[in-house]
Amino acid sequence: MKPTTTVTDYFSGLMADLQVDAPAHPAVDAPATLGGGLSRRGFIKLSGLLGGGLALGFTLNSPQARATGGHTDAVELSAYVQVRDDGSVVIQAKCPEIGQGVKTALPMIVAEELDAAWEDVEVIQSPIDESLYGRQIAGGSRSIPENWDLLRNAGATVRAMLLTAAASRLGVPESELRTENTRIIHAGSNRSLHYGEVAADAAGLSVPTTVALKKVGEYRLLGRRVTGVDNHKLVTGQPLFGIDQTVPEMSYAVYQKCPATGGRVVSANLDHIKTLKGVKDAFILEGNNNPVQLMPGVAIVADSTWAAFKARRELLVVWDESDASKDSWTAFEAQASELAARVPESALVRTGDLRAAMAAPDATALSAMYTHHFVSHATLEPQNTTAWMRPDGVLELWSPTQTPVRGIDGIVTALGIEKGNILLHQTRAGGGFGRRLTNDAMTEAAAIAMRIDGPVKLQWDREDDTIHDFLRVGGFHQMRGAVDKDGKLSAYSDHLISFTENGEVAVSGGNLRMTGFPERACPNALMAETLLPLKVPCGAWRAPGSNTIAWAQQSFLAELAAAAGRDPLEFLLESLAAAPEPENIGPLGFSKYRAIDTVKLAAQKAGWGKVLPEGRGLGVAFFYSHFGHVAEVAEVSVDANRKVTVHSVHVAADVGPIINRSTSENLLEGAVVDALSTMMGEMITFEDGRVEQKNFDHYPLLRMNKTPQISVHLIESDNHPSGLGEPGIPPLAPAVGNAIFAASGIRPRIMPLNKEGFSI
Repeated sequence: MKPTTTVTDYFSGLMADLQVDAPAHPAVDAPATLGGGLSRRGFIKLSGLLGGGLALGFTLNSPQARATGGHTDAVELSAYVQVRDDGSVVIQAKCPEIGQGVKTALPMIVAEELDAAWEDVEVIQSPIDESLYGRQIAGGSRSIPENWDLLRNAGATVRAMLLTAAASRLGVPESELRTENTRIIHAGSNRSLHYGEVAADAAGLSVPTTVALKKVGEYRLLGRRVTGVDNHKLVTGQPLFGIDQTVPEMSYAVYQKCPATGGRVVSANLDHIKTLKGVKDAFILEGNNNPVQLMPGVAIVADSTWAAFKARRELLVVWDESDASKDSWTAFEAQASELAARVPESALVRTGDLRAAMAAPDATALSAMYTHHFVSHATLEPQNTTAWMRPDGVLELWSPTQTPVRGIDGIVTALGIEKGNILLHQTRAGGGFGRRLTNDAMTEAAAIAMRIDGPVKLQWDREDDTIHDFLRVGGFHQMRGAVDKDGKLSAYSDHLISFTENGEVAVSGGNLRMTGFPERACPNALMAETLLPLKVPCGAWRAPGSNTIAWAQQSFLAELAAAAGRDPLEFLLESLAAAPEPENIGPLGFSKYRAIDTVKLAAQKAGWGKVLPEGRGLGVAFFYSHFGHVAEVAEVSVDANRKVTVHSVHVAADVGPIINRSTSENLLEGAVVDALSTMMGEMITFEDGRVEQKNFDHYPLLRMNKTPQISVHLIESDNHPSGLGEPGIPPLAPAVGNAIFAASGIRPRIMPLNKEGFSI
């Protein structure tokens, strides 16, 4: 693997050779469809680049674009894949890297179909321009499934052009040639050429309209464990993240907002703040009162981060909280308790007769309330952005965002800057988990930059990050169900009581219809929601919706199994088998057969049915989330003081072909750790609209010595691949909860579990 260059150097050189101005800003949103909105007809050929070689690009605006004499006319082109004369290969990574490994995985897909040796590949982060690259976003575990076909075709197209050029050079039929490790080989004459030797010839060819793609069994690179392209820089502390960004003559800023969402600034002691050492300026920003863009607040600009932080300690602000949040968790708990006693008349799903099934004389009926608290993202890198309103009127930004184009659009809306005057550089993000889908820090930095001369870095601290997070929404699941005389599932109901923000369903608060299981496996089912108004801002948190729905539903299924005197694994498999398989399942749809295979594999690897000592138990759970089928089995012991030890977790996942085995395993291992940490002790509460937990002393993350042994088992198939950043989260909490019950006879129903006296 060659060392990476900066995209600025590479792209500037590329555009100079093309005699095209480098794009200064992202263009309009591309269709957010599977495949990134790009078709085979969208590929175009570029020639004569950087002194020679072949480059393949694509554009959404002009699928019929031509390359003439090494130059282009009237269209901006993206050099997505380039084969240089020396045989090296440059591949652009189009999506934000937030620790999920896509900067390595996406180029690996191209390299596989290209048959390039990975050590010959150089990866660069692409510019932000969705008109050229399609959707550029990190979220929803969609980077791999959305780009899979596009990237395979890109690599295969370049390979086909190189083969055609080599056949002409060697004077042999193309069918007699094969490719391997960036070389074209003619076995009959024992001759070979490296790609660079025929790249210039290939640049003179037409782009083929169809290409052959490999099957899973033919992969040489995909499925291997490959080191991340940034790993050396990471372990040697080189600047990669937004927080590392420096610009000459840069200032540093903090931004104080009202601790209750919706509060406005009445006054602040700005004159005093301006006298403090290192402070350059202090001012009030009115904002547009939109939490995802620019809330009112006070900015302090200084000559160092420390000076800005220190000055804020002396900042006194009078807030107008007449329109601010008054949300109270204790009040919500009381409301939920009252609402849970009612069976809603309206329903998202209603089949059969739930009341009659539960009241049947031969039925065993149960009801239980499951609670999940609000939680914070707790990203390692607090929010930050560097912004510079340049003398030429261009706003230049460096930001660790998951949604760069959405961030630009927010600035346009909040500050009135024309989109064509915004240039955004994508930096690596120190954790996202959904938090950086929202770009409030980017808009704040831009607003501050408009008030001062020179570049400025806005830096949040940990308390800013917690108090002003877009939380995973809390909620309550009133579960009801029954098993019949044969111990089979006969009634099932989930009444979710959660929240809306400003009249819209809070992210992950609603949408019970995630998979259709288990309600579609039951003849009498009811799924309903009651949503309460909320002002505390919420957002996507790793596997939104699924991360809490799975906790309630998979735990309650195990409760019903216990009530029937059934083995929970047997009951889960039976219920999955009873669910109808969708007629038009699609490449990424829920399949009960794939689900059953993951459950069986996880159980087998965990040794389900083995004899365990007293106080120790196994728990199983399955969930289909973000296109991934994942089952988990936890082995847990519980002592008399409710101290929990999670000894092991076996994860079985069917996510189609594996791209980078190392990253795939790491994502599932990280999901287990993240979900276990959240399950055991992480919780955000608020009173009078104010978050009560401000830092890690009251928001305990899982310690390394509490981490269980995690074993990952991957089922590879020819199914369309899904992402892996999120599907491993949902099954963990119910698997551990079910294991706690098996070990102790105590059924946990409040997450985090420390609310019920459990510790880890």
